[in-house]
Amino acid sequence: MCRLARLELTMGIRKHSVRLGIVLLALAVTGTGCTKVGPNYFRPASKVSQEWLEVSDKRVSKESKEDREWWKVFNDPVMERLIATAYSENLTLRIAGLRVLQSRAQLGIAIGNEFPQMQQLMGAYDFNRISEHSPNVSQPVPSNTQFGYSQSQIGFQASWEIDFWGKFRRSIESADANLLASIADYDNTIVTLTGDVATAYVQIRTLEERMRIARENVVIQTESLNIADARFKGGTTTQRDVEQAKTVLASTQATIPQLDYQLQQAKNGLCILLGMPPSDLSALLGESSGLPVPPMEVAVGIPADLLARRPDIRAADALAAAQCAQIGVAKADLFPSLSILGNIGLLSSDRGAFRLANMFDAASGMGTIGPSLQWNILNYGQITNNVRLQDALFQEAIVTYQNTVLGAQKDLENSLIAFLRIQEQSKFLAESVDAATRSLDLAVLQYRQGIADFTTVLTAQQALLQQQDNLAVALGNISINLVGVYRALGGGWETRDNKEFVPAPMRKIMMERTNWGNLLNPGGLEPPGPETRGAPIRRPDW
Repeated sequence: MCRLARLELTMGIRKHSVRLGIVLLALAVTGTGCTKVGPNYFRPASKVSQEWLEVSDKRVSKESKEDREWWKVFNDPVMERLIATAYSENLTLRIAGLRVLQSRAQLGIAIGNEFPQMQQLMGAYDFNRISEHSPNVSQPVPSNTQFGYSQSQIGFQASWEIDFWGKFRRSIESADANLLASIADYDNTIVTLTGDVATAYVQIRTLEERMRIARENVVIQTESLNIADARFKGGTTTQRDVEQAKTVLASTQATIPQLDYQLQQAKNGLCILLGMPPSDLSALLGESSGLPVPPMEVAVGIPADLLARRPDIRAADALAAAQCAQIGVAKADLFPSLSILGNIGLLSSDRGAFRLANMFDAASGMGTIGPSLQWNILNYGQITNNVRLQDALFQEAIVTYQNTVLGAQKDLENSLIAFLRIQEQSKFLAESVDAATRSLDLAVLQYRQGIADFTTVLTAQQALLQQQDNLAVALGNISINLVGVYRALGGGWETRDNKEFVPAPMRKIMMERTNWGNLLNPGGLEPPGPETRGAPIRRPDW
């Protein structure tokens, strides 16, 4: 124990060096409290409407609701099952989750700069051969002189740049904001995914309904063809009626393959959303149950609600904050940087009277400590232009945020007006279908009685098919645009709660491959808000 104490006291560092080290260490610790150059971030002002254009419509409510599971308003178990499957299997969502993990690791890297940036344990052994012609060698050379010696060394060295100007703290702010942005991107992927799955499902049911209508009309038109053929054979009409009936029937039959391949393409697109190759979805979709029935009313709150509800707006806000901090990082290079450099270790050689075995003697100790100043005074043009670059990128991020806010309002207004107006359109189309059905019945009756010609029947059949198809498309579009309203409101991401960003099997593989510590655990990543900015959400796991 006494030997160890003596070793510490005689490592070659004198008392004034120790005092200097204490002073420099105090500077390093207190340096984190110094100024931070560069601007502090505040959420940019943006143009937001006071209310929605259709707010006077009785079907639109200004009530603000949490659209956590908005798809349940359709009361369709198949849609709910598809969305749950997509949430657990979609690959795009997994990519977004992995980007959250990347951002968490980047935050840990940035926080690491708060500590000595260079820390190294070292050890070395070398043999040095001295030239016999060296001026340091006495002449003549004694016969027993060795022109070489061995040397061994172990030690520790460190370098700590003091964060006087806030460069490293600004870097942490930037990394923290990028983490918030990655979480918002993940949430936005959920919003997009749920909207895409619901839309694909409605499109599939719409195409199935259109195929059903086409097949029903094939049956009706086949009956008309039989009537025309019977009358032709009975000599009461010409072959033209038969050929016209065949023309209309074949035209209707031709729409079925077209609808069928559109249906299969829609199912293939749904398969990708579900994280599977194109497959038979009969088990998931079940029997066609007709079009999903949407509610005729919707609560949209007020435009200002979008600033907090839409993840893409939160992401744009966080990215602007991250870029704002980069201005401070760049500005810090305009000022001198002060670092503390030091090393401590043991060195011994076998030259002269010494031996390598003396390595751990007190006299083998050595060490240095002192400040280092660096100031890039001749690179001001480059540094200044880098500051300008970062500032221009920040201004771009501000405009991008403002444009995202405007785009969000446009998305909702477009989906909302379509949702309302297509409801009105569908009412007229339903009346048109009823009228077309009655018109066809009368035309067939009059044709049987010889009062009307066959062209009247064909015209009525074509009109019925067209109006029925238009109605099916309109009813599907009502649901699709309601999905668009909820998508524009940013609904659905709340289902994330505190769930993992990557599924358990993937986490297991990653943990087997790499030491992830606790970073794969979503704990501590609360839903982001403005009050969390400026401090890391989660300290790094080292």
